[in-house]
Amino acid sequence: MKNYLLKLYVTLTEYPRGQTMTEYALILATIAVAAYVAYQGLGTKISDLANTVAGDL
Repeated sequence: MKNYLLKLYVTLTEYPRGQTMTEYALILATIAVAAYVAYQGLGTKISDLANTVAGDL
């Protein structure tokens, strides 16, 4: 029994703990939501700035 527990402990502690695709998807979704919120908040200001620059050219 002791050997079994030791093997189980070693297996669990050496298990690779890299990021999974789910974590990458959550990070990507968070960035997308933040970009959308920033776009909604600054959209008219950016549009006005682009029109001003285009008018100056």
